Amino acid sequence: MITEGLAWLIIALPVISLLVSGVFVRAFVGSESKYAGYITVAAIGGSFVLSIWALLTVMSDGPVLFDKRDWIAIGGLNLTFGLILDQLTVIMLVVVSGVSLLVQIYGQAYMHGDKSYTRYFAYMSLFTASMLGLVLSRNMVQMFVFWELVGISSYLLIGFWMDRPSAAAAAKKAFLMTRFGDFGFLLGILYLYSINPAYMDIETLYGAIEAEEIAVTVATWVALGLFAGAVGKSAQFPLHSWLPDAMEGPTSVSALIHSATMVTAGVFLVARFFPLFEYSDMMTLVALVGGFTAVFAATMGLVANDIKRVLAYSTISQLGYMMLALGIGAYAPAIFHLFTHAFFKAALFLGAGSVHHAAGTFNMKYMGGLRRHMPWTYWSMIIASVSLAGLFPFSGFWSKDEILGHAAEVGTTTATIVLALGLIAALMTAFYMFRAIFLTFHGEWRGGGEREEEEAKAAGEPAPVGNTHSHLTESPWLMIGPIALLAALAIVIGFFSNPTVDVGPIDKHSFAHFVTVENEAVFPTEHAAVEAGSEPEFNFVIAGASTVLALAGVGLAYLMYLRGSISPASLGARLQPIYRLIFRKYYVDELYEDQLVRRGFYRYLADGVRWFDEHWIDNANVHLYTWVSRIGKSGALVQNGQTQTYAVGMVIGVIVIVAGFLLWG
Repeated sequence: MITEGLAWLIIALPVISLLVSGVFVRAFVGSESKYAGYITVAAIGGSFVLSIWALLTVMSDGPVLFDKRDWIAIGGLNLTFGLILDQLTVIMLVVVSGVSLLVQIYGQAYMHGDKSYTRYFAYMSLFTASMLGLVLSRNMVQMFVFWELVGISSYLLIGFWMDRPSAAAAAKKAFLMTRFGDFGFLLGILYLYSINPAYMDIETLYGAIEAEEIAVTVATWVALGLFAGAVGKSAQFPLHSWLPDAMEGPTSVSALIHSATMVTAGVFLVARFFPLFEYSDMMTLVALVGGFTAVFAATMGLVANDIKRVLAYSTISQLGYMMLALGIGAYAPAIFHLFTHAFFKAALFLGAGSVHHAAGTFNMKYMGGLRRHMPWTYWSMIIASVSLAGLFPFSGFWSKDEILGHAAEVGTTTATIVLALGLIAALMTAFYMFRAIFLTFHGEWRGGGEREEEEAKAAGEPAPVGNTHSHLTESPWLMIGPIALLAALAIVIGFFSNPTVDVGPIDKHSFAHFVTVENEAVFPTEHAAVEAGSEPEFNFVIAGASTVLALAGVGLAYLMYLRGSISPASLGARLQPIYRLIFRKYYVDELYEDQLVRRGFYRYLADGVRWFDEHWIDNANVHLYTWVSRIGKSGALVQNGQTQTYAVGMVIGVIVIVAGFLLWG
């Protein structure tokens, strides 16, 4: 059994790596020292081993709640902290530490030669430690602290190349937009604390919900605040627009953000407080926001030319799937999809970094023909793309169709709506992923970063930032190894972790059984079978429909971008208004930045500051001068040098004093 000290060590190891790499290695060895990479890999590798140990402990002994410790005690304020090891925690620990380990190995080659090599690994250690701390927290305030550390870490990493204006702007945008959601999260915590401070403890809160000690209206308002935080972190509509811009950071950072840390934090938050959401009236809103976001983001992936932005929109869309699943009560399918998505999405982003390493650009218009030069990257991205598209027998097929099948079985109006949205998103997902594959790896080489730079200069546009030199060779094995391993996991992890039939020692629906029936903290024994489904069945009808739509998407991409039977240019011309609307991302950025920020917030803030300055600051100075002058003049009238005036003043003073004693003495 894992001890409390070892559980804390899961967080402590990356923190130690942060301090050693960021302070000692950088100060005494140099900012480009390879030791920073070695130390980070060793530390996060240790966290991964301990996470596996924690998983085995929970599988054998059930959830573990370590003792609460006093944290802050001031007057009536008494906050505690502690660790929780339940099914959700250990799954997230394995995902976060495992994917992060592979990303750090990859980063040693990808960031080679960067002048801030040690700073990169220090930030990545902080990022990983923050997410591990978040999933281990058993107290809401403790969770919020780590939640904010995740946000700060992402800000530092998105703006890692701080000398690039686009990176600095993207980091600021991500930080500010997620703050809106975080404010809602904080309000939810404060409101719940005002009801009962003991509810800050997750176990106590679960017990209060089961005993129906909390009013439904209270639960709804608290859940609304928490969901606002989740919408911000997981880039759900309307707080989604920061995530595509976050591609300005190193690609390895994007891989970690999109697969196992930042954006999954929002889904984790809803899952962690799933009993609260289920008890409240928030489930329909969660489902509809998730379903709408799944389709909304997928449409933008159809026309994006930057391969990382295509993957960013796919992340927003897949997070929408997870949210809609939680909204219709499909707790196990949502966590299962988060689990499988982490591996194939990390493979795709790391593959995009490998492509950039060869092509010198992320713009797919300047790629083409790379499959002949990069076979390992090509086949790994094919596998990950097929999994993301949800085609049999890859992992995305099993997890995505579990969600859609559950929606079909629920059968409510909300479930039917999100089922339709999920099927539409499945068609779009397959299309935009294979559009990216065909543009990147098939056809003829279209010049890469050098040509993009030449055309930008000829058009008088800013030149692309970063390395634009192309060299058409496969990436080094430090990069290929993690990509290939993640792609291999995308093949097997879906079926063998949650098979539809008994497979040797692996029981049927073992993953779903583990996260629901065995998780009495979230699903008390008396209704665990109802929540999990006493014998959940895979819906092959819905899976078949989803597969047909996905194949149609692949086929359409083939006809347009490989065979050339349908001209994308002519189709775009015929649908120009729609194409322009989607290409401009529905003008959401213009709405937020031009109307709300510049013409709204900045304007009214400026007007408000000017009014305050004119009416309070300036007028206060004028009025103060006037009154001081009047008082001075009044005093001058008394101090006139005439003895009789002083005598009158003394008499009046004596009268006032005597009257005061008579009245109040």
